[in-house]
This record gives sequence, structure tokens and C-alpha cells, in this order.
Amino acid sequence: MMYDLNLMRIFAALIDEGSVTRAAHRLGMTQPAVSGALTRLRALIGDPLFVRERYGMRPTEKALALAPAITRALAGIDDAVLAAQGFDPATARRSFVISANSYAEFVLLPALVARVQAEAPGVRLRVLPFGADLAETGLLTGDTALALGRIVDPPDTLVVQEILTDGLSCVLRADHPDAAGDRLDRAAFERLRHVNLLPPGRLKVGLFQVLERLGLEREVAVSVTHFLAIPELVAATDLCATLPTAICRRLAGDPRLKVLEPPADLGRFPGHMAWHIRHREDDGHRWLRRLVREVAAAAVRT
Repeated sequence: MMYDLNLMRIFAALIDEGSVTRAAHRLGMTQPAVSGALTRLRALIGDPLFVRERYGMRPTEKALALAPAITRALAGIDDAVLAAQGFDPATARRSFVISANSYAEFVLLPALVARVQAEAPGVRLRVLPFGADLAETGLLTGDTALALGRIVDPPDTLVVQEILTDGLSCVLRADHPDAAGDRLDRAAFERLRHVNLLPPGRLKVGLFQVLERLGLEREVAVSVTHFLAIPELVAATDLCATLPTAICRRLAGDPRLKVLEPPADLGRFPGHMAWHIRHREDDGHRWLRRLVREVAAAAVRT
């Protein structure tokens, strides 16, 4: 049977995005062009495929049944072409999508981008947010090359590797009365008011659980959603922040801030890198994964 392979790519984008507008943006097409392709797809398959709803398009039962086979077929074609091309970082012209949580963005991405630019000037990176839902990252379909963050209970289609472990430190204003030494004592920790970071998903309870286990009290004065908000808050107030040590090392270069050891061992947490099994043997992905591992090792090295 003869059909336009591009229609299958548009179908896959519509399945993933649930919206003509978002699918068009992802594919670099106009919205009318995607709508026209959907009309041709409906005629080809003999089914509406997608039903309009208030906040997007819901795939029909037939669309859902077709989706796994079409996704696998497109992935196989992509893998075959890329394998035939090989990968030379110095000359390669490829794009990789990385889904990263805020920790990975802050700690790993600057060094990773610098390495990519030095080794592979023709390679482009696109970074997407990574929260608690793996399905939203594009990792489960293989559209996203890597996810960097905390990966819990991954499906069998993903390969997950621990690339670092990090601890926790405290940050105060440099001229704060409790910042004179190298360690924040228990009394000061419990007396101070704190900035709390609200990462997505199940990670948000981690520090609370550790403090409860150690019997440490912490009064939270303000909660923020990204590490970048914390330096300015701490520098301008008497607030204390408890953050991953690798982030604190970056903040230590700010003369307004002082990094201190916490009053007790608050434990360590892992950072993971995950990728779809279809990318396991891809030389370009192998190269990128190697860079991530090297950058991660350097970031937490004492």
C-alpha cells in the first residue's frame, strides 16, 4: 500500500501533543498544514482519529490502537538512518532534546553546553522541564533523548543510570550573626526562619522526612519553586536555605552569601539519567551520555 510517511509523523505528533497547534509547533509546520494532513489521515484510515474537546483533541479507540505500531515503525526508521550515518562530534549536525529538573539545569547544564560547543559545534540542545510525570517529558516515546533528575519506578522501556549523589548544606547572608563559623549549630538552625524549595513530585517531602527523623525543627517563612530565587532572598534577609551541596558550591562565589555545614548529617540523594532503549546503541546518544556522566562526576567532586 502506498501512503505518505509524513502523515504518520504528523499522526504521532498529534497523539503526543493532543493539539493541532502544539503538533504544528513541534513539527515546524503551519497549523493549516497539520489540519490538512489530519483530513488526509482520516480519509486514509476511515476513522475520525481525534475528537475535539474543550482543552484539546482526544484520540479515538482506533487511533490509540494504531499509535504503538506507528511509533515503533517511525523509531525503527530513525534508528536505521542514524546508524547508517554514524556519528562524528566534530562534523555532526543533530539536535537532542533533554528533559531536566531544576537541579540538573542549575548544576549540570552550563558545563554540559560548554562541552557540547567545544566538541560538537553543529549539535544543538533543547531543554524541557522535567517534573513528576515521565509521560510529559517525551522520554517514553523516545522523542526526548535524555531525562536528568530523580527517576522512580521507570517502565521497562527506559534505561536508568545513577550519575551522582549529593548532600545538603546551608546558606546564610555573609554578614549574618550565625555565619561566623563553618557549621550552623542546631540551636541556630531551629531559631532561624527558612526558605523552602518546592521541587515537583515526591521529592518535595524528602527534606521534611529527614528533619523529622533527626528531630530537627524548621520554621518555613517562604517557599519558592526554583533555586535561582534563593540567592537574592537569602542575601537580602535573615533567612536560611538548605540546598544541595553542588548548588551551594556555585553560590559560594557570591560574596554576599556564606555556605555552612548543616547541624546534622541530612543524608544524600541520587541524580539519575534515563533514556529510551531504542537509543541504547546510537553512537550520538552514547557520546551525549558520556558527556553527561563526566559533567555530573565533576559537579559533585569535592
